[in-house]
Amino acid sequence: MTHAFLRRGLTAATALLTLAVAMGAPPAAATGESGDAPRLPAPTGSRAVGTTSLHLTDDSRPDPWAAGVDVRELMVSLWYPTASPNGRRAQYMTPTESELLLEDGGITGLEPDVLSTTRTNAFAGARPARTPRGLPLVVLSPGFTKPRTTLTSLAEDLASHGYVVAAIDHTYESVATTFPDGRVATCAACDLPHDEAFWDRLVTSRATDISFVRDELTGGNTQGDGARLVDPSRVAVAGHSVGGASTLPSLLADSRIRAGIDIDGTTQVPVPDSGLSRPFLFLGRQSQYTPGSGGGAVATWERDWRHLTGWKRWLVVSGAEHASFTDVGLLAEQLGIDIGAGLPAARVSEIVRGYTRAFLQQHLRHLPQPLLDKPSARYAQVLFCTPESGTCV
Repeated sequence: MTHAFLRRGLTAATALLTLAVAMGAPPAAATGESGDAPRLPAPTGSRAVGTTSLHLTDDSRPDPWAAGVDVRELMVSLWYPTASPNGRRAQYMTPTESELLLEDGGITGLEPDVLSTTRTNAFAGARPARTPRGLPLVVLSPGFTKPRTTLTSLAEDLASHGYVVAAIDHTYESVATTFPDGRVATCAACDLPHDEAFWDRLVTSRATDISFVRDELTGGNTQGDGARLVDPSRVAVAGHSVGGASTLPSLLADSRIRAGIDIDGTTQVPVPDSGLSRPFLFLGRQSQYTPGSGGGAVATWERDWRHLTGWKRWLVVSGAEHASFTDVGLLAEQLGIDIGAGLPAARVSEIVRGYTRAFLQQHLRHLPQPLLDKPSARYAQVLFCTPESGTCV
């Protein structure tokens, strides 16, 4: 699907899903069914989950990393509620993507395709459930070099609670992005000097990707099968690592995005002195993001916290490591790889899903969430921080 094709009135999410299924979305995996294959935790919501992949092309701008490429191509995975949980579970990633991700992490001693056998919970190509009104949209951005699939457990969980979730592969920033025609784009951005200008360019480019995907999922034909799949007035963005760092630039660049979550990402582009009044959540490692603990990563949160003028929270998780917050930690532990965390990745995943869901319920559905008001005995590892006093309780 090209941008020019989508301009002919088919950019609504319902139409995109229908086209993706009809035009050859990646098939479900035949792997990942054996008892010893790694698996993602089951979603906690009441709805079955469908998924498909979209190939989007923005011909209004050149690619920021590939010289001579005058369009920006993106692969996006969508998860959504389905009333037709039929067929096989979706493939987690391709064998090539698995091999390149393991190679990038310096991991040996495993079958190269082992991550492609991961058992997921969503059904590939399942028809979206009919809804009386559009559903909230959450756009997810992964860490640098990481494919969009590393946020699958969070995406599946949100979809099971009635959200549409779009995870973006930021092309040439991931170890591998596979396109429908078989091309595999690798990490061209990895070969550039990683100075301050590079990181500024990276998060700014990601903010543009996020706005483009938001446009593609909310524009064009609003009727579909009689109801819009995505409600364009209820859009949030969340990300991990540099994907988390990209959430603030996304909010600053696009006033249509209602709320944002930075998961363990050192922020790059400062919030201006004029401030940002939309809801924002910082969620990170206690070891890295405890306020008052010195310079470096935490100083960027402290800098931006002062200019967040709306609803905001700063939460840290004791015993977590950087990889704990995504599928990377979940799968590493199942494969016998020690990520150095004091808290099991499954527990951190439960925390990430619980607090992300509560934030979105409160700010996209206007349902008050007591979990966000004070520490909870259920999640004793989550500390509420007050940067002004440098304390976390």
